[in-house]
Order: sequence, then C-alpha cells, then structure tokens
Amino acid sequence: MNKVVSDADEAIRDIEDGMTLMLGGFGLCGLPENCIAALVKKGTKELTCISNNAGVDDFGIGLMLKQRQVKKMISSYVGENAEFERQLLSGELDVELIPQGTLATRCMAAGYGMPAIFTPAGIGTEVAIGKEVRNFNGKDYLMELAFDADFAIVKAWKGDTMGNLVYKATARNFNAVMAMAGKITIAEVEELVEPGELDPDHIHTPGIYIHRIFQGVNYEKRIEQRTVRKNVR
Repeated sequence: MNKVVSDADEAIRDIEDGMTLMLGGFGLCGLPENCIAALVKKGTKELTCISNNAGVDDFGIGLMLKQRQVKKMISSYVGENAEFERQLLSGELDVELIPQGTLATRCMAAGYGMPAIFTPAGIGTEVAIGKEVRNFNGKDYLMELAFDADFAIVKAWKGDTMGNLVYKATARNFNAVMAMAGKITIAEVEELVEPGELDPDHIHTPGIYIHRIFQGVNYEKRIEQRTVRKNVR
C-alpha cells in the first residue's frame, strides 16, 4: 500500500463539508500547518473540529474560524483566540469544552476500539449534565463516549514512507493519541525517509495507523507566549 501523497492538497482531497476532524498539536506546538492551510484554501465548511486548542486569530484552527469553516469546536483550551470568543458569545459557534485528560482519553478510547470511558472528572459540574453516572466502589464516575472522527490530521518530526512516526518533545502531545483514532489518518512530517532509517525504539506511532503521509514545507512553528530571562550581569 503506497501511503505517500504529494502534498497537503492531495492528502485532504476527500474531506467534505460537515465532517468531523481531529487536529493534533498542543497550543501552537505540533500543529498540522500544511493541512490546515489546504483546508482554508479548499473552503470546506460546517466542520466539527476536535483539538486541544482553537489556535490564535491568525494561526492554526483560528484561520478556519476566521473563514467560518467550523460549525463546532470540541477542545479543552481556547483562551488565546479573540475570534473564537466572539463567535461563541454571538451564538455562531457550537462549543464543547472538555477537561484535558478526558479529551485525551476519549481519543485513546477511539484508537483502542473502546466505545466509552468512565472518569471522575466533571462529576457535580455542568460537564455532567445529561450524561450517565455510575458508581464503582463507592465513587461516582461519568461516562464519556469515544470520539468518532472521519479524519485525524497529525504532524510529526520524522516519518517513513510506511507511516511510522517520530514526534519531537511537546509536539507529541495529542498527535500520538489522535493518530490512532481517525477512520483515516493523515500525517504531515518535517522529514520523510525510507523504511529502516528510523530507529524502531524511537517510533511513537506505528505505520499501521497511518493512511496518508507527506513531507510538509515552510513550517512557522509559532511560540504562543514567548518568555525570556532578563539579562543578569
């Protein structure tokens, strides 16, 4: 099976209006920048996006929000995006805020083929409204369903043509669990190599989970909040 595609445009060619997408990354780190740009260019709309964050106004998913391509956001942190806030308060955007651990575990459950998880996070809060609660050994747990995403789009540092992926540092967050969870998983990588060039002990995502892969270009790798130490003499 040849998994290599030429670029992001080819990789997202059959993402259609109304689909549910997982988009990897943590804050602005490890975002699938090329695929997001291709989706913006294509103009696909009415999307449900599952992501740790909503990007910022001019980067990441924020670019899709700006073009009104996102119908619903399912995420755990959205505090750096003014356009997201505006659409939420005006009722233009449907938003489901999820505890970060629950978000990650629902991704993992989808990858493992589990229909649901039980977690104490959210018990006694608005998160629990309308959801099933079960008691195990005297403690209440909230049932959360595994995600059901048409596509998962992830970004890795290196990958080979068989789809094996290596992430770098913080960029591993959410990319690894989402890579397992899409019906179709697209991976964009900074460096695409031949099979055997990656150390097997360093592979984070086995190629069996990846359906399409390509070498990306022109990564910005924005820093969300740059903090530097003052010069000390």
